[in-house]
Amino acid sequence: MIDGLIAGHLVGLAETREGKNGTRFALAKVKATSGDGESLIVNVIAFATEASAALMALDDGDAIALAGALTPKVWTDKQGNTRPALDMVATQVLTAYHAARKQQTLAEQGKDAR
Repeated sequence: MIDGLIAGHLVGLAETREGKNGTRFALAKVKATSGDGESLIVNVIAFATEASAALMALDDGDAIALAGALTPKVWTDKQGNTRPALDMVATQVLTAYHAARKQQTLAEQGKDAR
């Protein structure tokens, strides 16, 4: 397992599922761009309530950053080319909404300190 941080854009909409034991989780796909300009798809699963809720609140194409456990994968496309992919168990999700809310909270705390 690799602890990682990825940033990219949501591909499609996240969906909620329920496990056999009744545990709810969210599934999503994120398109991330590597340093060489190549894009790869990160298959995301989130069990944490806050992370799941954050994923479900997003629309297709929204910017997102995620932290969690990464597992590298390889898949073969229809032309027979092997492509890299990542699976992530996300524990933290950061969106533009979360960043703006944090900045507002910090600004309000700064006003109170004066």
